[in-house]
Amino acid sequence: MTEQQQRLPSLNALRAFEAAARHLNFRAAADELGVTQGAVAQHVRGLESELRLKLFERQPRLLALTSAGRSYATHVARAFALLAEATDNLRPQPLRLTISATPSIAAKWLVPRLPEFTGAHPQLELSILASDALANFQSDGVDIAIRQGRPPFGPGLTADLLFEHDIVAICQPAMRPDEEELARLPLLRDGHDLWPEFFERALGRSMPLAIRSTRFNQTALAIDAAIAGQGVALASRFLVEPDLVARRLALATTASMRGGLDFYVVSARKPRHAEQTALVRAWLLAQRG
Repeated sequence: MTEQQQRLPSLNALRAFEAAARHLNFRAAADELGVTQGAVAQHVRGLESELRLKLFERQPRLLALTSAGRSYATHVARAFALLAEATDNLRPQPLRLTISATPSIAAKWLVPRLPEFTGAHPQLELSILASDALANFQSDGVDIAIRQGRPPFGPGLTADLLFEHDIVAICQPAMRPDEEELARLPLLRDGHDLWPEFFERALGRSMPLAIRSTRFNQTALAIDAAIAGQGVALASRFLVEPDLVARRLALATTASMRGGLDFYVVSARKPRHAEQTALVRAWLLAQRG
């Protein structure tokens, strides 16, 4: 041990002093450190005795730093911050992969499933980018994208089918109509506005002109409105399957419509983190059931 190290007070005493200086309260410092109030007070008294100066002014119901105490507290806090930073730098940082998905897919399908993956793979940190913009795997840091499209997606990309785009009409179970009543219920319309096509292709008739409707810019909002009993929405079956199983939603009609663009898991053929990307891709595709 060097002479300088021999002159240093104990680490426990310094930690007790730093916490007490921040809180200006021995009890609060004790709660933070998980020790008794008496232990904090004893550490501070021992430190003052060793330094041969007062660090606190003790008054009834009041604790204040002396001038020397304020200066010392600043330096001790800075030293602890340097120790914490040095320690963090030694610890291996989790590898982060970014998954890009549309806001509705992220909210209704991906996010509810994340705890299963993160619990099984704590060494891998997932970052979710909810965006309708096309992902650029070279410039925007995206590793995997969930997108609607039609193969081929490009020579430098690999894509696997996640779900077919099977469009269904959904509503709160208590509102479930017969097909003749469907046009009399409020229609919840999203940015895709597929209701006119759904009436033509799935129901075999034109959508009535005089019909109540509410518009949303995201499918997830229309689904939430349907759950709240505000009307009938259109959505991809895979997005609402958990709500159908849990009876938060019901099919407003047995008719459905096949969408033109299906959902795919897309990534670069030569990803930056090949092993981890393959792991996440396999997990996403396994969610098809």
